[in-house]
Amino acid sequence: MTTVPEDLAYQARRIRRLGVPPQTRDVRIVHELDGILDQVHPATLLRTGSALWEAWSRHPDFTAPDVLLGLDAGGILPTVAVALASDLPYRLAWKLDLDLPDKRRFTEPHARRTEVFTYGDLAGSRVLIVDDEITTGNTLANLITVLRESAVEVTGIACLIEDTAGNARSLLESLGVPLCTLTQL
Repeated sequence: MTTVPEDLAYQARRIRRLGVPPQTRDVRIVHELDGILDQVHPATLLRTGSALWEAWSRHPDFTAPDVLLGLDAGGILPTVAVALASDLPYRLAWKLDLDLPDKRRFTEPHARRTEVFTYGDLAGSRVLIVDDEITTGNTLANLITVLRESAVEVTGIACLIEDTAGNARSLLESLGVPLCTLTQL
């Protein structure tokens, strides 16, 4: 189920990417927080974070998380925005392989750099994954598997945009993880 706040008309659109290798997605979804098409006012960041947190809080499968987990790079701003709105701490998954304990590796199959890492012991935590957009759901499915193997409860996924061309929702439903978005393309 998608929960869309009635008072927020969140804007997003698909733009063709140039010079990308064949295994990489050739479309980029641009939106109000990425700063690509226009400057972003801090109030927009706060309003969007509040709207996404409110949408998740109203979701029929809502479970309160202990921590937010955002993804490098597009998920950083939405994660910070939701953290400010919810007063929850956050962690970020990075495309950096660092010599740190409690490192978990997952893949982003359509990216130029496919390896992504979470750091820190999240065992026993309830985690809400936050990202800017979801298309196929493969990256998040990989992350969910890795987190579950580490005794983490994934309460849900909160994304600004769902690109319905990729059918991510059915993949996440098959994993028993609810998806909440502000808009669909």
